[in-house]
Amino acid sequence: MGTVTLGVSIAVPEPYGTLIQERRASFGDTAAHAIPTHVTLLPPTEVDASALPAIEAHLAAVASAGRPFPMRLSGTGTFRPLSPVVFIQVVEGASACAWLQKRVRDSSGPLVRELQFPYHPHVTVAHGIAEEAMDRAYEELSEYGAQWSCTSFALYEQGADGVWRKVQEYAFGGGTETPPVPSQSAPADHPAPLSP
Repeated sequence: MGTVTLGVSIAVPEPYGTLIQERRASFGDTAAHAIPTHVTLLPPTEVDASALPAIEAHLAAVASAGRPFPMRLSGTGTFRPLSPVVFIQVVEGASACAWLQKRVRDSSGPLVRELQFPYHPHVTVAHGIAEEAMDRAYEELSEYGAQWSCTSFALYEQGADGVWRKVQEYAFGGGTETPPVPSQSAPADHPAPLSP
């Protein structure tokens, strides 16, 4: 059956997703239209195609234990000089993303892997392009913001053409294990659903 390259991520919903993708392309990042706008939970991982049923069952179990949570993006950050990436910061929902990615890569599941860098949820807006373009992305999106209620994550597969396509979406089942929102939070952090 061979191998497939998979990723697991939270999609940035519309209209934000397309807008960020278009801005990424405008900075000269040729990968922009091959990668839907997202927050990574599992980076590109090569697996045996025969493992897909077990992987899908595992992800369904992870989702069923979770519950919707508020996501908010605000401002830019960078991993330079360690890694040539400029990103939009996840300022709310980061702890829930960390909880999810840890369970996706759980040592008892089929997607065990070590990470190259410590997990840091983010939305990439420029990767591996000219320094001047990276600087422009960092500056032009420095005041960008978006918020929504995250209700699911998805499994993606990278095609032979390099394009990432959604295989399956996993809605949260209403469990209580996702980190609760701190009670001392500001009203913007309230766990009520946010309109996109």
